[in-house]
Amino acid sequence: MAKPRPSLSNVRELRLSLDLNQSAFWSRFGVTQSGGSRYESGREMPMPLKLLLQSWLDKVIDDATLAKLKWKVAKNG
Repeated sequence: MAKPRPSLSNVRELRLSLDLNQSAFWSRFGVTQSGGSRYESGREMPMPLKLLLQSWLDKVIDDATLAKLKWKVAKNG
């Protein structure tokens, strides 16, 4: 039986299925551990974060790309 496709409907389950703690998971998206905890507890995520997460889930972007983008934003921000 095929694995169900990961989704944003339960981001905590998604993170746990990847065997990652909150800091390791959320930092790749530029979100603090406490911010990620709030989203996992039901707080609505902003649309740009949803788009980023969905792009990552759909393998449109990968961890290396996220790291490059984070570096560019931090450098120019």
